[in-house]
Amino acid sequence: MTRSTETTYLDSSRIVATIAALERRVGERFPDSSLRNTCGDVLRLAETASVRIEWVKRPSWGLRLLAMLLCTVIAMGLLATLIRFLRAVKTMNVVDSIQVFESGINDMVFIAIAVFFVVSLERRVKRGRILAAIHELRSLAHVIDMHQLTKDPARSFGTGGDTQSSPKRTLTPFELARYLDYCSELLSLVGKVSVLYIQSMDDTPVRESANEVEILTTGLCRQVWQKLMILNSMLIDTGTNRRG
Repeated sequence: MTRSTETTYLDSSRIVATIAALERRVGERFPDSSLRNTCGDVLRLAETASVRIEWVKRPSWGLRLLAMLLCTVIAMGLLATLIRFLRAVKTMNVVDSIQVFESGINDMVFIAIAVFFVVSLERRVKRGRILAAIHELRSLAHVIDMHQLTKDPARSFGTGGDTQSSPKRTLTPFELARYLDYCSELLSLVGKVSVLYIQSMDDTPVRESANEVEILTTGLCRQVWQKLMILNSMLIDTGTNRRG
């Protein structure tokens, strides 16, 4: 976290550093695991988030210039239409004038919609890229969940028997505890990266999408914690030391 005189925000550089440290820890403990590769994917998205956040904060002068040009063209077209209308009204009867007036109102509505579309172009472009990035984080959260899906605390103690289709379980109880800890940390960090986008852009769709990722990662973490509680209980019962 970084403190300022106004408020407290998540620091993207520190989140990136934390994920990089976690990747090293996973690599040192489980060098050949796919979880290490997933850590690398999360790190890549976190680094991309830092770059994208700076891009969001900067004004897109190209899009703003395009919006100004389009608004100018729309305004000139509206002015020309208004001049023609005022000239035509002088030679029209009441019924024709009302019909032209109604048509003019409809045109004004469409012009207002066009102006809104042009003015909001920059915001919508940035929103689209952020939502795409948050979707990647959501997908990675499910990938992390797949890593811990078959990690059964009871099986790490040799309880029960395997079938032909049973996954290979080579982790010791201590290693399994560390593996589940890493999954929990990584899920939490995915949620933190999504929050970075909320800080960069006060936008309802972005906020809702990022909140969904946080809710998802919290729920998945809860499943990991349940396994850790069972594993810790079994470690205590067997007198196994988890530290190290």
